[in-house]
Amino acid sequence: MYRFTVDGEEWILRFSPQVLIEEEEKQTILQSLLHIGEEVANFSHGNAFLIFTKNIGAIIYDVERIPSFILTISNIIPEENWYMVDSKTEGFHF
Repeated sequence: MYRFTVDGEEWILRFSPQVLIEEEEKQTILQSLLHIGEEVANFSHGNAFLIFTKNIGAIIYDVERIPSFILTISNIIPEENWYMVDSKTEGFHF
């Protein structure tokens, strides 16, 4: 668990028990959050968002604002498991 401040508000970053990553990857995740900075403060309670990183993949964040400001990493999806489906490219893999 990590604590960081955005726009004067103290946030907690925690990892879901199913997310098993190394300490170096956790530091990369924290740096990516600090990179988007004040955007984090714009999310409402119950929202979720993604950050894509080259070396980790798609990181899914769940936002809680009540009773505290908490971001939970609920899952990490490596790039090889990203898919895009639309009417022109049915089943297209990135």
